[in-house]
Amino acid sequence: MTLSEDVSAVIRLAIPDAEVYIFDPDGQHLEGIVVSAEFNGMPLVKQHQKVLLALKETFATSLHALQLKTFTPAKWQESELRKTIAGRV
Repeated sequence: MTLSEDVSAVIRLAIPDAEVYIFDPDGQHLEGIVVSAEFNGMPLVKQHQKVLLALKETFATSLHALQLKTFTPAKWQESELRKTIAGRV
């Protein structure tokens, strides 16, 4: 399993309804997008904390950098990034 796949699996275990997109553009730094209804009504910092807490052990052992973006399903539907991602997956 690649690091990207591992990170995605860990996030999905912690947030079962999440859509998770993990990209490895340069082999050293990951980019992640997590979309979940669990984020509804949750401040952005709390959304990030939820994801990062799930990845605590992964950061301690193998993950060094993650650029993270989180969205509620409604915000994801409005996002221009969604259209960009459609071409990358």
